Amino acid sequence: MIEQISQATLEALKSLDTCTVANAIELFHLRLRNEGFSNFSLRCCFPKLPPMVGFAVTLRLHGSNPPMEGGSYIDSTDWWQEFDPQPIPRIAVIEDGDHQPGKGAFIGETHAAILQAMGCVGVVTNGAVRDLGAVERLGFPLFAASVSVSHAYAHVAKVETTVEISGLKINPGDLLHGDQHGVVKIPTEIAAEIPALAARLQEREHKIIEFCRSGDFSREGLRQILRKSC
Repeated sequence: MIEQISQATLEALKSLDTCTVANAIELFHLRLRNEGFSNFSLRCCFPKLPPMVGFAVTLRLHGSNPPMEGGSYIDSTDWWQEFDPQPIPRIAVIEDGDHQPGKGAFIGETHAAILQAMGCVGVVTNGAVRDLGAVERLGFPLFAASVSVSHAYAHVAKVETTVEISGLKINPGDLLHGDQHGVVKIPTEIAAEIPALAARLQEREHKIIEFCRSGDFSREGLRQILRKSC
């Protein structure tokens, strides 16, 4: 299904906000309305950046405790190759597996630049991030539960696995959409239909708002508009 999602569809999805995307997904009745999106614990670090859309590359890391030997974990780049199977654009989804996530920030200016070079358009993590000013200047969206001044002992422990970020379970290759409201998972089988349906929903909402702000507003008139648009 991923291969069937065109670049035009991805660009159209980027023009939408997550709330509209979530509203459109509900109409397909593929999942419960309280599923498929992040909860309040996930923070959009740069709400003024445009929405991000991409396919998940999943990592699990730890960062609280030092290694049994030596002062730090050996830097490994083996996990970079796990990005190759997923199409571009990619989103790095990083689950901090520590008992208390967020002690150390794996993603800062350097790793943001590395991920950008590997086709990533953003990061989603239940852990911490840092170097916010520098990363924002890169135009690289960060969605995180916290910030930290240090990377502590953050290191990748597992790649391409199911992770859970702020109540949202994410598998490798899942299509994600994120903006200032949070992150929503788009079922790939309906991705191409979302933009047109979202446009109809936006038109309906515009009519309702326009009528509410007009001098002709009445409760009965509003009921009629709602009935016609159902």
